[in-house]
Amino acid sequence: MAKPMDRTGLEGALAALGDVLAYRGEAYEIVLVGGGDLVLRGIVSRSTKDADIVGQRLDDGSIVALRTLPDAIARAVSEVADAHDLASDWLNVGPESLLELGLPAGFEDRLTARHYGRLTVWLAGPYDLVCFKLYAAADHWPSQDRHLDDLRALGPTEADLLSAARWSITHDPSPAFRSQLAAVLAHLGVEDADARLD
Repeated sequence: MAKPMDRTGLEGALAALGDVLAYRGEAYEIVLVGGGDLVLRGIVSRSTKDADIVGQRLDDGSIVALRTLPDAIARAVSEVADAHDLASDWLNVGPESLLELGLPAGFEDRLTARHYGRLTVWLAGPYDLVCFKLYAAADHWPSQDRHLDDLRALGPTEADLLSAARWSITHDPSPAFRSQLAAVLAHLGVEDADARLD
């Protein structure tokens, strides 16, 4: 059975991936979001079974969506999975809608780089993780799962939560989602959340 990755395990897997790419003369810059980002930053101590890429960063600093991993990375990911006893998709493409519907304003300016040989991993900033985790927590509500736990671990301010909620609505403007979003905000102590989303 494939093992989950704690911070040390994920760092090791990314370093191994960078080594494989270097051996083949390849180089990539990827943008990481979600649990993998939180684990690498040390914001949460839990393990993760995978790490989600929101896109590839180009030399000019722009981010392009990836519907699938480029062949060179996909082959290297598979080799690292076999060597480290990880899930075959331990590094995978996350939700495309994040790029298609729009990242939070200023997303690119808040990225932080980690270098693993010929692999550069750009980590989404804490505010952006609040946006993504709030969206996911509302999407799964009333289930109180890891997304809500991760959101608490990020320690967002009320202003962060309301700003993130307004961003979330741009991805799902439906009344049902808005109601779930308001419920999550109320659960986190934001008063009169629904009235404050406009």
